[in-house]
Amino acid sequence: MKVSALEKSLKLAGHRFIAGCDEAGRGALAGPVVAAAVVLSYDKLPDLLMDSKRLTRRRRELVAAEIKEQALAYATFRVEPREIERINILQASLKAMARAVDKLGMPVDAVLIDGNFPPRINGGIRVECVVGGDRKIACVAAASVLAKVERDFIMEQYARQFGKYGFEQHKGYPTEEHLAALKKHGPCRLHRTSFKPVRELVTPRLFDD
Repeated sequence: MKVSALEKSLKLAGHRFIAGCDEAGRGALAGPVVAAAVVLSYDKLPDLLMDSKRLTRRRRELVAAEIKEQALAYATFRVEPREIERINILQASLKAMARAVDKLGMPVDAVLIDGNFPPRINGGIRVECVVGGDRKIACVAAASVLAKVERDFIMEQYARQFGKYGFEQHKGYPTEEHLAALKKHGPCRLHRTSFKPVRELVTPRLFDD
């Protein structure tokens, strides 16, 4: 992936430090939503950098390691299922992105977001939304990779505790395997019981796992 025209124009306009931001897990039925923010150096982009969905798991992990080694700064933030239910998934995603930017530990001049809803970033920083930004914008693609790798790791750890759901395979997304397990076992505390597929398949009850 090359540096985008938008990133170049921001650099020419005097924006030295540009953060890309993206989330993973918005469409899942279980687990947190995780956002990442990345400030690239632009001297050398990581090899194979592209939208996380276009990478194999192995390549995604290699790219993530390279991003962490080369980036000027990076951070992640997660919002858990109960808070997702309380404030809704859109607001949870926006909160995760804003907090990830806050955690960068350095001032940024602009933030580029994948999507069409901007989070509230502290400090009056310029924020631009780009639909499909993870496919077009280098720093957003880097954020998409880190968010995906971090969330996959979280769900694989949860799979050890909640083995009957197969989280290590589907990461909480509504696959046939996941929906079948949900019908059979009911929800665990990782499930977002306000989400329609969960709400329609089961009667929410006290979690016993």
